[in-house]
Amino acid sequence: MLSQRYGLVAYVRNSLGQFVESLRRDLHPTLPHSAAHLTVLPPRCLQGSEGAALQRLEALCRESDAFDVQLDGVTSFCPATPTVFVRVTQGTEHLQALHSRLNQAELAACENWEYTPHLTIVKMSTTEQALEALEVAQGRWGEYRGGRRLLIDELTFVRELDRETNSWADVAPVRLGRKVAAF
Repeated sequence: MLSQRYGLVAYVRNSLGQFVESLRRDLHPTLPHSAAHLTVLPPRCLQGSEGAALQRLEALCRESDAFDVQLDGVTSFCPATPTVFVRVTQGTEHLQALHSRLNQAELAACENWEYTPHLTIVKMSTTEQALEALEVAQGRWGEYRGGRRLLIDELTFVRELDRETNSWADVAPVRLGRKVAAF
């Protein structure tokens, strides 16, 4: 049996998130639905209990100010992985610092790839499929007229339910400190 994995995400619950979710359904209709999000801590096994990890998250996040990020441009991680995403163009340093600060103790993990802040649109099965999806996504992104700036003031600790179906459940929301850091 595989060990339970956890992650930390910032949900995108606005018109940008709706755009990404709709685009994902169009590009890969057989994928299970997942809410649009920026990943702060990619999937990992905990180095302790869920309760201890949540306490650490809450304590560290209280000391971290909320911040804005700006997203722009669609690209992919091909050929490393067949993933199409929206780039974070401003605020990356805040996300990277938060990732580094939280990737410790109960939450520590060796990442498969260097942490790169992004908003995933879709992960395809092959590079060829990803490159086709990239072309469609870039065209649709060029037509998108909604906001591209997000306030990151709350994260969500999530637990994997099923690795095969890539389904996750929210464990708890985690608020960042009250002050907003500017970029």
